Amino acid sequence: MMEKRMLDKPLDGIRVVDLTQIYQGPYAAFLMAMSGAEVVKVEPRGGERLRGAGGSRTPMAFAMLNSNKKSVTLDLKHARGTEILKDLVAQADVLLENFALGTMDRLGIGWDVLREVNPSLVYVSGTGYGLTGPDRGLLAMDNTIQAASGIMSVTGDADRPPARAGGAPCDIMGGVQMYAGALTALIGRARTGKGTLVEISMLESMYFTLCSELTNYHASGKIPERNSARSPAGACPYSRYECLDGWIAIISVSEVHWQNILKVIGREDLKDNPDFSSPPKRKKVEDKVNSMIETWSQRITRDEAYKQMRDSQVPVAPVRDLEEVRTDPHLHERGMLNYMSHHDMGDIVLPNSPIRFSDFDSSEVQFFPEVGANNREVYTAWLGLTETDVDRLAEEQVI
Repeated sequence: MMEKRMLDKPLDGIRVVDLTQIYQGPYAAFLMAMSGAEVVKVEPRGGERLRGAGGSRTPMAFAMLNSNKKSVTLDLKHARGTEILKDLVAQADVLLENFALGTMDRLGIGWDVLREVNPSLVYVSGTGYGLTGPDRGLLAMDNTIQAASGIMSVTGDADRPPARAGGAPCDIMGGVQMYAGALTALIGRARTGKGTLVEISMLESMYFTLCSELTNYHASGKIPERNSARSPAGACPYSRYECLDGWIAIISVSEVHWQNILKVIGREDLKDNPDFSSPPKRKKVEDKVNSMIETWSQRITRDEAYKQMRDSQVPVAPVRDLEEVRTDPHLHERGMLNYMSHHDMGDIVLPNSPIRFSDFDSSEVQFFPEVGANNREVYTAWLGLTETDVDRLAEEQVI
């Protein structure tokens, strides 16, 4: 008999106060919300800065990162506002913040204060460089952390300036670490009953992404040159190859892959050639290897090149543009991406969490809340305030 499927979500019953902004912290809070936590996004009265002008001009990034949350407004520079924040924290399990270093302490709601309000609180701080060390006070954004972490130094090509990696990898990796830290602390709290301060540094979050480059550096003693078309760890072939109407990317990590590539491109005459018999040997003639593959790929379309390599069990992918990715049937069938229609933004695609659980319910994506949409709900349910109390706070511009 199959075990009965649980009818709840992994983080049901967990309350999260989300003070985060932009990308890093909101992504951590999004993952918690999609796992079933009740996430209350605490925003300034005008809304979090990433909202921009709101309405139809709401940035897609904000819509993506703030699904399934509730929104309350609160002026944390107002004495009554900080008292209300403390009252919310007293009812919460987790607080997430990614303000600049010292901001929470200046507002009178730092870790030392809030741990007294709620000794079982898991307080998660996400900063660029950490809470200690000589660089702790430096301002940090994804672009600057890409530079400081070494990512920028290995992105692009040697004859061009260091390049920014596409997307926002430092912000999102930092958010993943905040999420992991919060969950680890919750497990520890379940065992000991103690809350804790969880500290995440974006800079430190990126170090492990350089495993291949650091392996190469350790082996050779030389700083590897930027080369976006070649493997930093010695695989060959490893590149992007031009087709009639686009590009494909190929990597070979076994001899079976290499033999299959030779078959596809019609160069089985090289099957037993000692100059191509191993990755290190192929690496020495890498330009020749890539030229052979591209001679083949430039005669056919991207999709045909992809199909031939895929059908021959070669690790391959088409280089897709954003429209192809956001409309990918595979991602939509799995529920990762969802076609939705918003009353202001129109027809949009919103992502689900990439984390799946076999024996817990999955959350359906719900639109991000409008600024302060849940003021009345949260302040009455969490704090026991009356409708009149909430109205007064609004009149006094506290919320």
